[in-house]
Amino acid sequence: MTDLRITGGRVVSTFTGEIFDADVLVTGEVISGVVPPGAGPEAAEVIDAGGRLVVPGFIDAHMHVESSFATPAAFARLTLPRGTTTVLADPHEIVNVAGKAAMRWMIEDGERCPQTQLWGVPSCVPALAGMEYSGAHLDPEDIDELLGWDGVSALAEVMDYRAVVAGDQRMHDIVRVARERGTILDGHCPNLSGEELSKYLATGIDSDHTKNAPAVAVEKARLGMTVMLQEKCLLPEVVSALASLPQLPPLCLVTDDLAADHIAAKGHLDHIGRTAVAAGLAPLDALRALTWNPAQRLRKYDRGVVAPSKRADLLLLDGELADFAVHTVIAGGAVVARGGEPTYPAPDVTDHPFAGSVHIDEIAPDEFRWRLDLPDGRHKFRALKVNPVDTYTEAAEVRLDVLDGEVQWEGHVALLWVRNRHGRTNTSCVPVIGMSLGDGALTTTYAHDSHNFVTLGTTRRAMRATAEAVLADDGGVAVAHAGGVAARLPLAVGGVMSAEPTAEIVAGSRRVREALEAWGWRHANPFMSVSTLTLAVSPSVKITDLGLVDVLARDWTPQVLDCCH
Repeated sequence: MTDLRITGGRVVSTFTGEIFDADVLVTGEVISGVVPPGAGPEAAEVIDAGGRLVVPGFIDAHMHVESSFATPAAFARLTLPRGTTTVLADPHEIVNVAGKAAMRWMIEDGERCPQTQLWGVPSCVPALAGMEYSGAHLDPEDIDELLGWDGVSALAEVMDYRAVVAGDQRMHDIVRVARERGTILDGHCPNLSGEELSKYLATGIDSDHTKNAPAVAVEKARLGMTVMLQEKCLLPEVVSALASLPQLPPLCLVTDDLAADHIAAKGHLDHIGRTAVAAGLAPLDALRALTWNPAQRLRKYDRGVVAPSKRADLLLLDGELADFAVHTVIAGGAVVARGGEPTYPAPDVTDHPFAGSVHIDEIAPDEFRWRLDLPDGRHKFRALKVNPVDTYTEAAEVRLDVLDGEVQWEGHVALLWVRNRHGRTNTSCVPVIGMSLGDGALTTTYAHDSHNFVTLGTTRRAMRATAEAVLADDGGVAVAHAGGVAARLPLAVGGVMSAEPTAEIVAGSRRVREALEAWGWRHANPFMSVSTLTLAVSPSVKITDLGLVDVLARDWTPQVLDCCH
């Protein structure tokens, strides 16, 4: 007798693309048979698939748990009902806050759920060494140690690709220790091409999940790089360029960064699958990019296909394959979700770690006054220009008056203010243009990757209101409009995750998103667009607690461009 029989289903082969009638037998955590309907031994439990498609569980080869604002066990309760049964998570958000102890805690919390959570060791802590201060610093010896921990499968995305290409010794040592261990080496190199791409690949890094022009995506695939496509990458022209190749490369569909309310409303990898099909990828190719291809990438050879001896991570899908409409989720042979809801008990709520991580005592009365040693008159300043589609920021210029040594920015531009929250006094600021914002502000401690105390606003009053709210919440996100604070999401776990139940995280995330949009910050992914203004390895100009960074030149860019009288 076997433990479980799934009968009345249509199995989709990720090897041949065929869809055929079969019963799937499960013994323990493993598929023990894929047999003609009714054949084989009796089962202790029978699930009638009712004509639904039977496919492997979805596998996310690149993502960050913290982007959901949930802890690992809570994240699983959000994403398992959407069909995500395995993830490779890069915890570089919380590790930049609390170092090795945070890495250990993430692994342990992930073990409290039925989702397979594999872990990558953050390669860039801080993201841009020497040009920002985070709460931790990992050198090659630290990374070598972490790569030996149970549950660790990869060196996570090597974001400082400019340092790798330039031959920076620290980054090459980090990559070297990972390569010597024979682990997976994940990359991050938007639009890197030609000789520089070859230099990057020559280190052994062989994947990329960033946004690329179609020709660059093809070039990377041609050279054997695993091309990972997240939502912003799934443009029809990119999909067409890859699909028109003589042989479709082994693509992986990934989520990278999705907030809790997005997952609840639209989905997780199931949503990415639908997006890929809408962009022109054939449904069977999308399924392979959600299952077999990432399984091979992660060296998890026991999953990604419905076949005997493979792990019983299985999904029953309603409708057509292209819908990726998950009805029932089986992980390790046990039903863990049905109809969009988890069926397993929620893990006990534990005391959350890493409280008190925002080392700022108060918001001073003169906070957000921009003072410079400049004569009175009109001056030209560097600004960041944002766009409503992706996280690319370009250099811009604004002209503002200076009176008595204070820049008169209110009423003219939004001001981005970065204050170190890890025990240092560093503060920097820059005007931001590109959005039509009303009277309001945002403060967040979820700010890639050093997660400093970041405030963006059009008035000092609103900026102060959100800053005080986040400080009172021991970290988090707050948005204010003209009438005061409109929404807040406390993130007391290191200032980047919530210890609350998933329903409350979803509701808080939704309120903040809606408040941002009402303020005028209208973006395809507003959380990412705001939180990456401080990501100093992401083109082309960003800001850290130490100043403005020219990302491509890996150098400082001046705040004051000239004087105009």
